[in-house]
Amino acid sequence: MKAVVITSPGDPEVLQLQEVEEPEIKDDEVLIKTEAAALNHGDIYQRQGFYPPPEGASTFPGLECSGIIEAVGENVSRWKVGDKVCALLSGGGYAEKVAVPAGQVLPVPSGVSLSDAASLPEVACTVWSTVFTMSRLCPGETLLIHGGSSGIGTFAIQIAKFKGAKVFVTAGDERKLAFCNDLGADLCINYKTEDFVVRVKEETEGKGVDVILDCVGAAYLQRNLDCLNVDGRLFIIGSISGFVAELNIAAMFAKRLSIQAAALRTRSVEEKASIVKEVEKNVWPAIMSGKVKPVVPQRFPLGEAAEAHRLMESGNHIGKILLIA
Repeated sequence: MKAVVITSPGDPEVLQLQEVEEPEIKDDEVLIKTEAAALNHGDIYQRQGFYPPPEGASTFPGLECSGIIEAVGENVSRWKVGDKVCALLSGGGYAEKVAVPAGQVLPVPSGVSLSDAASLPEVACTVWSTVFTMSRLCPGETLLIHGGSSGIGTFAIQIAKFKGAKVFVTAGDERKLAFCNDLGADLCINYKTEDFVVRVKEETEGKGVDVILDCVGAAYLQRNLDCLNVDGRLFIIGSISGFVAELNIAAMFAKRLSIQAAALRTRSVEEKASIVKEVEKNVWPAIMSGKVKPVVPQRFPLGEAAEAHRLMESGNHIGKILLIA
């Protein structure tokens, strides 16, 4: 089969489409003939040499895919050959075929194309496990999303609104803010021209938001805490601004704040299966009802993975970027 190989750590041109051996499935895995794979920032970090795959995982990038099941392991009962599915991966999505534990596989939601379904597993599992399971966002509360026009952001806006929350977002230009507004965001803040702490305080009569989903990290740490409400929860899922920050913890005592951080890829197979099960139960109905939709403006052939990475790194995209196998 063909797969995108990282020939050495570096810039996008190190991504090369090559002939490789097909994966062999274990008893509790399925083999998916890939229709599409979606890009994530973890793929860029892996390409740069900063985010190696877990032990035993495929060395090819790609943390989510969609396709048709081609083979099933001896212990797999739910899935059968020919099923149309999407899957959360530890790696290997940038390939014509991928082996994945059966518990990390989801049916393609009705109303969603097979290729677009590749854009769902990573964002759905990330948002559900962080915003709802761990940060316990409730109806009537307010969620602030940094990077509202990203793949995570566009999904989080929709599912949070579906669950009855108020949603604020930040983004870097008016085109992206308008898109977030169209998705249902209640307040859209241009972080390049406005202080998001001031805007949040103005909009909430000085109280602040209840939950923040943050991909920025160090540079926003103190400011995030400054715009949290009493009992506010900050969840960090990325650190594009760096990993080290100075923190004044006085506000944490006064407002009973909490800070959490997590990544999906490093979780155990059992943990991922549990999250996937919860996503199918709680998120898939919203997608099948049409209330939450994939946002996939950009598609590239598998052999143009380098161009897809350049687009993601430019920050000019909205939503998810797909590689079509």
